[in-house]
Formats: sequence, C-alpha cells, structure tokens
Amino acid sequence: MPNRNSCIAAICSLFFLLLISGCASTRTSSSDPVEDDEPQIVEDQSEELTITEEIILPAEDTLLEAENDAAQETEEDPQASTEKLSEELTASETEATVEEEVKQLEALGSWEEGTPEEVTEEAEVNYDFPVTMNRQVEFYLDFFQNKQRQTFTKWLARSGKYLPLIQQQLKEKGLPLDLAYLPMIESGYNLTAYSRARAVGPWQFMRATGRKYGLTVNDFVDERRDPVKSSAAAIAYLSYLYEDFKSWHLAVAAYNAGEGKIRKAVRKYKTNNFWEIAQERYLRPETKLYVPKLIAAILIAKEPEKYGFTDIEYDEPFEYETVEVPRWTTIQAVSVAIDMDFEELRNYNRELRRAITPAEQKRYPLKVPIGTKELVEQNLPRVQAVMTTKYQTHKVLKGDTLTKICSKYNLNKTTLLKANDLQASQLIPGKNLRIPYRTTEYKLLSENEIASKIKPAEASPENLVLHKVRPGETISEISKRYGAPPYMIAAWNNLPSIHSIRAGQQLALYLTDEDKTLSPKALSAFEYTTPITTVTTVAKRIPETETEENSDTQLTYYQVQGGDTLWTIAKRYNLTPDKIRRWNQIKGDTIYPGHRLLLKIKKDVDV
Repeated sequence: MPNRNSCIAAICSLFFLLLISGCASTRTSSSDPVEDDEPQIVEDQSEELTITEEIILPAEDTLLEAENDAAQETEEDPQASTEKLSEELTASETEATVEEEVKQLEALGSWEEGTPEEVTEEAEVNYDFPVTMNRQVEFYLDFFQNKQRQTFTKWLARSGKYLPLIQQQLKEKGLPLDLAYLPMIESGYNLTAYSRARAVGPWQFMRATGRKYGLTVNDFVDERRDPVKSSAAAIAYLSYLYEDFKSWHLAVAAYNAGEGKIRKAVRKYKTNNFWEIAQERYLRPETKLYVPKLIAAILIAKEPEKYGFTDIEYDEPFEYETVEVPRWTTIQAVSVAIDMDFEELRNYNRELRRAITPAEQKRYPLKVPIGTKELVEQNLPRVQAVMTTKYQTHKVLKGDTLTKICSKYNLNKTTLLKANDLQASQLIPGKNLRIPYRTTEYKLLSENEIASKIKPAEASPENLVLHKVRPGETISEISKRYGAPPYMIAAWNNLPSIHSIRAGQQLALYLTDEDKTLSPKALSAFEYTTPITTVTTVAKRIPETETEENSDTQLTYYQVQGGDTLWTIAKRYNLTPDKIRRWNQIKGDTIYPGHRLLLKIKKDVDV
C-alpha cells in the first residue's frame, strides 16, 4: 500500500506540474501590446459582478471575460456597485478572421520560401515605414481586396477621422507617419474595440500597459478609448521599442507579442531581421502575420484606387476644442446645452465610461465640436434636470419572493409593495408587478424661466429688513413670519447652521415691503455658476430608516447648480432627499439653480 500510494502521489504531482506548464505557455491574444516573457502586473479580480455593462461580443465565453473585467475595474469605486454603466464595447473586428488567416498563411509554405524583397517599382507615394513584398504581404493584399473587402472599406472610411491627428503626433515625435495605419489592423480605428484578452481602444492597450504609459483607467475614465491620449501613449511605446530593437519590423512585432518575446528571439537567433526570425517556429503565427498585414494595409491605404477601392467616403477629421466642466457633469446635459445629438457628442468623449465626468476631478476638459465652447459655458447653467419615476414590469415566477425581487431590482420591500398596492402575502405567480425606477431628463430653461427664478442683483436699501431675535425665537418661526427659507436667512447672515441664532442678534433679511416676498437682492445672493449634473440612477434603494448624524458630520451650504435635483444631491453626499427637505423646510422636489441648501455631511467629504 505505501508503495502504491507513493506512485499515485507521484503521478498526481507530475500531472499537476504539466498542467501548470501548459497554462503558463498559453497566449491570450494575437494583437495586444502586452509583454509575453516580462513580469506582468497582476490585478485582483472581483468574484462578484456588481455592475452591468452593455457589451456586444461574439461569443458567450468572451462576454464572461468582459464582465469579469468590468467587475475587476469596479473594485476601484465601491459606489459603482449601485450604478448601471452607460458603456458600450464592441468586439474587435480584426480578431474575427485571425484563425482563418493563420490557416491560409500556413498553407503558403515556409516563410523561408517567401524571402522578402524591397519594392523597387516606381510609386506615386513615399513610404517611411520599411515596405517589403513577399508571399505573405501578397496574401493580405488579396485578402483585403476580396475576402475582407467590406470590412477594409469601413476601416478606410474611418481612417479619415483619426489619421490626421495621429500623423500630427508622429510628426512631432519624429517617427514614421505610416505608423498611423497600425490602429487599422489593431482595431479598424474603433474607439470601443474590445478584444478577447481585454485589450481596449484603437491601439488595443491592455490595462497595465496603458497605465504604464500614462493612461488613466478606472471606473469613470478609460483613456485607452481616447484617440488623442491613447495615440500619444502608443507613440511613446513604439518609440521605446524602436530604440530597443533598431528595426521597425521588430518594433511593431514587439508591440504585438511583447518586447520580452522579441528580445529573446533576437538573442536566440542572433539577428534583428524580422523575416529571418519569422522563418523559425519561435514566434506565434499571430505575431508573424502582424508585420505583413500592416505592410499590406499601408500599401492599400496610401493608394486605394490602385487596389480597387474607389469612391471611399472618408469620415471628417476629428477636430474639437475643450471646455472645462465640473465633476459629475453628464454628456446628456451638455448635449442639451448645445442642441447636439447625445451619441454624437458622446463619441467626442468615449473615454468617459459612464458618459459623466469623473468625481475625483473638480474640473474636467470635455471635448466639444469647434465653435461650441462658448455655447456650453453660456447654456449649461440653464440646463435643469427633471427627475421622474417610471415603471417596468416583472412577472412573478414560481419561487419568487419579495426579497428575491427586491434584490434583483435594487429596491426595498416597502417601495415595491407601495408601488403595487400590495400586502406581502399577495405575491402570486403570474401576476405582473410594477417596478419603479428613476430617470433623468434635461431641459434648457428659457430666458423668461431663468428670470422668474433668479433675477439680477438690485442693491436697493429699502429691500433690507433687520430683525432682532427674541428670547426663545427660532429661525423656523422667523422664516414663517417673513416667508424666507431658513437656509437663505442663514446664508445672508453667514450662520454656520440654521440653529445658530441667539437672543438679541440682528438678522438681515432682503424682502419687498409690499408682500414680504424675496426681493431681487435676496435672490441675487444665490446666482448660480457652471452647473454640476449627475448620472441617471436606476431603481435606487431607498433606506427604510435613517441613521442619526454624529460628531463626524459638519454643516455646510451647497449651491444648487443647473441640472441638480434633490435626488442627485442626496446621492452625491450619501444623504436622502427627505433629510435635505427637512433641514431646509422644502416641500416637494422642486429646487432652482442658485438656491443654497444646508447639508450635514461627513467631515472628510469634499464639497
């Protein structure tokens, strides 16, 4: 028995070692700029998917990878678990035919038989990337003209949008302008391209590599999808690779396979000639095809009519200007401010994963069409958010419980029961339930609407009323007497809270003599500046009980911005709308830009 057990143990150990060895040698992608043999940055994976992303991918296993990546990135922002990201990712078009390409290239025979020769024929265009011709390049010339003609036509059209800005950056760095065609074979110039290996953007950066070259990747922002910043990062990476290998063929091969893999190949075969290395079996087929594929793309893109691509309708060049907007500003609000289609404006700022500016930046440089910056600055304060409750339907299934349904839609039981006028015992299979959720729509206030809410300053002494606080008098009593909200009285007199008054104190109130309503002078104290807007929330959980404030809280005033609602303000500061209403004696949900709200928030919260 001991001997038998020892043998079994030895066999199991050997199998385990072989399994580990096999996993270690498995590659993940054919077109991702990530190290193969260099140490990799390993980031924690979330075991529980707490958000959903709208991801269009070709296979179920790929979708799981994308969801896992989404969960992984969400760990950086715990609050993201209650948000639905308004993010769309698309499967990388360049991956769709890779297996077919590899099979057909292998059928061509040895790479040694296709020794490259320099292009010698006279051409109307110049190439600053080393263009060579061999059977592999010829294969891709044929492949793009026939099998993949429709897709390549789309890439050519899309190149018109991004090629000029990439070439300008390459020119500034003194690199070959033909490298601007590399995103064509990486992603087809698709900003939202997402590979099976989780590479993202036009240059298909892995997250670790992107961060290494200065790209921000977090729950709000993914600059791998920013055409300007991702191009700058890719150019820096390519420049580094060329300095290392002194060969553009090897540099772009390293961009695909990882610099460690190519560095070992150079040492192993004692050559820096890509084509000689390609003759060996050391490189993966996906890396070998990368260089001839790029060369073929350059040849066709620079002379499309020569290869039968006529009447290409190129996209207009990507031109923009930036305008600084506050954090939490939604692209939807800005699109209303400049009367522009939401999706069109969103394409200017694809790095914003939620279509909202990040919370950690007080001001964010938003890209807008040239000529609209002043319009944003002028109109954004006039954009008002309107929060409404809508309903979707849930059909009760056998086995459903209130807890299960509430968990699915992020509701509490009281909200669900009230929305359906139900008792807990009335949950019947087959019955349709109304599931409430919140949506935000944006409206551009007219000049008359603005004037009726916030008027110009008028420094009229007759509007000033001085009130002497009587013993035992509260600010609520003063508020009712003069018709001025407590928070306004506190703001006019620089009170730290609405409770900070004492007997004998004189309070300044700006009222009209006729009807004791707020005067223009009073309203002018709350004139608004550039707005803060927030992302739409879906079926937010409403606490059934409120926790009392403690010594960790502070009193502060928040000035209502264009686009704000009680809901969005409460969410931002981890409060409830009811608390804000109670502290400021507000009835209903209506607030206006310029008003100041008293808030009790944690001391470590940045206002």
